[in-house]
Amino acid sequence: MNDTSALLGQLKIDREPPPARSPWLWIALLGLALAAALAGWWLSRPQAPLVRTATVSVLSRPAAAASVLDGSGYVVARRQATVSSKVTGKVLEVLIEEGQRVEAGQVLARIDDSNAGAALSLARSQLEAARAQLAEVQVQLAEAERTLGRNRELAGRGLVSQAALDAAQASRDALRARLASTERQVDVAAASLEVQQRQVEDTVVRAPFAGVITVKNAQPGEMISPLSAGGDGTRTGIGTLVDMDSLEVEVDVNENFINRVQPGQPVTATLNAYADWKIPAEVIAVIPAADRSKATVKVRVGLKSRDPRILPDMGVRVSFLAEAAPADGAASAKPAASLPEVALGQDGGQDVVWIVRGEIVERRAVKVGARQGGQVEIAAGLAGGETVVMDPPPGLADGAAIRLNTD
Repeated sequence: MNDTSALLGQLKIDREPPPARSPWLWIALLGLALAAALAGWWLSRPQAPLVRTATVSVLSRPAAAASVLDGSGYVVARRQATVSSKVTGKVLEVLIEEGQRVEAGQVLARIDDSNAGAALSLARSQLEAARAQLAEVQVQLAEAERTLGRNRELAGRGLVSQAALDAAQASRDALRARLASTERQVDVAAASLEVQQRQVEDTVVRAPFAGVITVKNAQPGEMISPLSAGGDGTRTGIGTLVDMDSLEVEVDVNENFINRVQPGQPVTATLNAYADWKIPAEVIAVIPAADRSKATVKVRVGLKSRDPRILPDMGVRVSFLAEAAPADGAASAKPAASLPEVALGQDGGQDVVWIVRGEIVERRAVKVGARQGGQVEIAAGLAGGETVVMDPPPGLADGAAIRLNTD
């Protein structure tokens, strides 16, 4: 019995509670989970845009002088020509187009030179014939000189009569005269050849000066004549060539106010096509003649700026300025801010720039002035020395964070 109780006691299961786990393990696992969440948020968060910046520059310009007279006129070219050929003929080739720039002496067109070429070949043959005839006369004259010498020797010895001696001398003199005439014929033939060569060269139309072709008048197959002697079907020119460096402005000034204009006077010119572009200019001359029908006097104004935007026959508004500066010297210079045009943006139809403040940007509305050479003048809204964003990215907002590109 006791043995049985002992055996049953050995089979009894021990119900002691397991040892408690340490709380630091849970804290460590929670910290790892939090770190993973922070890392995921950092990697997935939107990055601030990387931008380039520029510093606003300050430029000083003289204060605008007062206008004593305003007027309007047109851009004209002092040097332009309707280029034509010197001879009448059929156009074979036209080598120009409108807007093409050509240099002085450049070939613009070619005229049919078949007739001129045939005349040149004839003149060359005539010159060769005259030179051959000259050689023949020179040989005959040499023989006559020898014959005259022998006859003189024989006449001295009484072996030849005086009549034979006189005949030999007369023959020599005749050949000398013929030689002089033949030499002149050779000169005439050479001059005729030169004329025919020029006739051939005149069939090639060349540019008289460097400039731009503004009008193309002729096409291959048409007849062209410098005098338009062939009727309505004959062109008078290949095209119109304009020297763009000779552009100036002609203004008709009312004769009642011409006393306000004088040579050398400063002028501001504004093209109708570019109302914000003020072009410096000056009076070249006042034409000493009045137009009785319009009661005006023509004034020539020279442009100090050469620009491809200035074209012949454009409308211009001009302001004749007072030459004297203010007596008190006040406002002698007007500061203006200037920045690259790519820094200018649009927001709600308004011109804006983005000012860099540390690592954020500030939106600022500005008033834009003249634009030239990739730079834009800011009339109001900016001060010199401020840093602005170049090529602002889309969606940039006031107070947005940015990263500066230091490359």
